[in-house]
Amino acid sequence: MRSATLGEDIDYNVYLPAGYADSTQCYPVLYLLHGRGDSMAAWTQVKSRLDELIGSGEIPPTIAILPDAPWSSRASWYVDSAYRGADPGRPVETAFFRDQVPHVDATYRTIADRSGRAVAGYSMGGAGALRYSLAHPDVFGASIVLSPAVYFPLPPADSSTRDFGAFGKGTDPFSEATYRRLNWPAALKSFASTGLQSQMYIAVGDDEYKNPKAIDATHDLDFEAHIVFNQAVRVPNLTSEFRVVNGGHDWDVWGPSFADGAKHIFQYIGKPPATPMQATITGTAAEDRTGGIATDASGNVYQAVAVEGRNARTALPSIPTGTST
Repeated sequence: MRSATLGEDIDYNVYLPAGYADSTQCYPVLYLLHGRGDSMAAWTQVKSRLDELIGSGEIPPTIAILPDAPWSSRASWYVDSAYRGADPGRPVETAFFRDQVPHVDATYRTIADRSGRAVAGYSMGGAGALRYSLAHPDVFGASIVLSPAVYFPLPPADSSTRDFGAFGKGTDPFSEATYRRLNWPAALKSFASTGLQSQMYIAVGDDEYKNPKAIDATHDLDFEAHIVFNQAVRVPNLTSEFRVVNGGHDWDVWGPSFADGAKHIFQYIGKPPATPMQATITGTAAEDRTGGIATDASGNVYQAVAVEGRNARTALPSIPTGTST
């Protein structure tokens, strides 16, 4: 696809569920963000898991989008970078939301609403999924965050987060102020002010890389992931689940955790948004009551209503089949 924001093409792989070509329905979309140094090919190994989850009915038929992220030496952290040194940063986050998401909704039969979108990622992609779900809750209704490469309040001195310009400014490849502005605590704070609801599934391995310096022990990813959960679970309207899985920073953790996370988040998303009924209802100053439900041969749904009081009157429309009320 062409990105006007970047002035170049963005490559991506797409997973379409069985039966897509022969149907007319709209599908939820799961965006899968790869880790540092990897490519869009990395996530293709979950194809069989998606087939099994959909085939067994554990998740609904779903479209998956696997974007490639080559910028900043494949270490963009999925953020807009102001680095202007060697291999200058790009507005990656802006391009994702301004160009890629609209392109996907225009190209495929998607549920083009936050109720039908989720984002997942591992390592650097886990950091991206965490940020995107919190900073853009109007776009995503859920996230799967696997071994997120996030560090609070700042990354250790030898972290690759500092090396490639994702959080840089000018000729400095790393700016503390930029990192703090783009890190998850700031995004968590902004999410809390939206009033929107979201679901987050976090998983990490018990054998993740251990920083050799004792002073950096709190930057081990198992520790950092627990801190994310510890804070997220305290935010109103943000439902969070946390798992520690046997394994390290690899697909022995990410594969099964992705499957478990998908089953969790699709309890809450993946259905077309309800269409509000347009009707004028006039009640009374006394007591109004509703009664039974009935359907007719055309599939219309009717609700019985009784009202009391002076000049009591009411108007209720029939409800089309499948409409939430």
